[in-house]
Amino acid sequence: MKQGNSLEQKQSLQQTLTLTPQQMLVVKLIEMPVLELEERVKTEVQDNPALDGYSPDSENEHNNEQSQDEDSDYDSGEQMSSEEIDLGDYRTEDDIPDYKLRANNGGSITRPEDIPFSDTVSFYENLNSQLDEVHEDEQIIKIARYIVGSLDDDGFLRKDIQTILDELEIYGGFVTNIDEVKKALAVVRELEPAGIGASSLQECLLLQIDRRKDDRLHDLKHTIIEKYFDDFVNKRWDKLPPRFTESREDVTKALDEISRLNPRPGIALGESIDRTNNTIIPDFTVEADEAGNLTVTLNNYEIPDLRIERSFSEIIESLGSKKTQLTKDEKSALSYAKQKIDAAKGFIDAMTTRRNTLMSTMNAIVQLQHDFFVEGDELQLRPMILKNVADLAGLDISTVSRVCNSKYVQTNYGVYSLKFFFSDGFVTEDGEELSSREIRHALKECIDNEDKSKPLTDAALVAVMKEKGYPIARRTIAKYREKMGIPESRLRKEV
Repeated sequence: MKQGNSLEQKQSLQQTLTLTPQQMLVVKLIEMPVLELEERVKTEVQDNPALDGYSPDSENEHNNEQSQDEDSDYDSGEQMSSEEIDLGDYRTEDDIPDYKLRANNGGSITRPEDIPFSDTVSFYENLNSQLDEVHEDEQIIKIARYIVGSLDDDGFLRKDIQTILDELEIYGGFVTNIDEVKKALAVVRELEPAGIGASSLQECLLLQIDRRKDDRLHDLKHTIIEKYFDDFVNKRWDKLPPRFTESREDVTKALDEISRLNPRPGIALGESIDRTNNTIIPDFTVEADEAGNLTVTLNNYEIPDLRIERSFSEIIESLGSKKTQLTKDEKSALSYAKQKIDAAKGFIDAMTTRRNTLMSTMNAIVQLQHDFFVEGDELQLRPMILKNVADLAGLDISTVSRVCNSKYVQTNYGVYSLKFFFSDGFVTEDGEELSSREIRHALKECIDNEDKSKPLTDAALVAVMKEKGYPIARRTIAKYREKMGIPESRLRKEV
């Protein structure tokens, strides 16, 4: 009976286990990409006067001060009776980890040149700059700017005229009418790229077709989209030629030109804004020499080295060495200094843990994907999942997942997200392990080289892939095809 109670108690303790504040801090720092971490460190240094962030330029000065300190004769003091403090934790400010770039052997190297990815002008800004050149009434331009701000990531306007009218009066702060909104929308639809401001795919294609009214096939293309849009999008192109008096060659050419129109004119909208507002700085650099040796470094960008502020250490030294009873103010000062130093040491320790965790994870990825980092060939990527990295790095799977989220690595062949290196695998009958990325590449190659008048079905692709050495099931073919955005065979058929 007692044994049963004991088991229940243990289960209850396990269920109520939570992360300590220090563990939560480590988790947050691990998840941060380098730019976000830089801001966090700056904030921490500003908020905690006991935390000193110093630049590499001041390192020599720090070392000189350190030498002077070693010549000084500090009295370690005795432990206080009522305010006992272990001074050993607060007197060794020199034992602070270096957060600058280190190679695997701990040696310093020059920080590589940053390669940020950003656009100087976002898509919205581009459209608004075009509106600056439009000679229209100021009221119309104001409404047009509001419409531009209402476009979705595809460049479509999903709101109807009445909704825009209501929002302008409620949020815009000025009264207008439907005619003015329609006129402003017409202005937006004249901007580049063609198709912006459409309410549907059909309207988007019509706007692009009508932009070139001098085109010999304009009327034919307009009729196809206006009257036979459903047949076009479902690629029932074989039904279209008999419906027109134009030659089959003209109809085929019109269909081909329509298929080249941009169905999402604002496709760059979300991407350019994301790149503008969230500049990507690689968190790691992996360099390969001619002999195939790899060097992994952690990029800390402009994050300063951290140490305990000297004045706070001096407070601990001065007050802690007193053998007489401290005054009330001195006790308050000592307590304040200890509190701030505790917080500073906790942050420094968390930064150390972050660095070690990130380096362990990246080293494991490099070890598992060595051939890719040497050659840069995507087909040489091995099947790799979080568990593989976690086992090799000696970390928890959840920790590896946090490290790989929003992190990038600069290689000799470009900049990649860490998520890029993960893929599931497939084992052939001969025991050969293939990555799903390699299989998808082979599948795409088969589809690209197929006869477009008789595209291969998934069942036919099974046989073709088997001949190439990829014996995979039909449902796997369908899964990979859908992931790559490739439609089924009947929708790939061309006239």
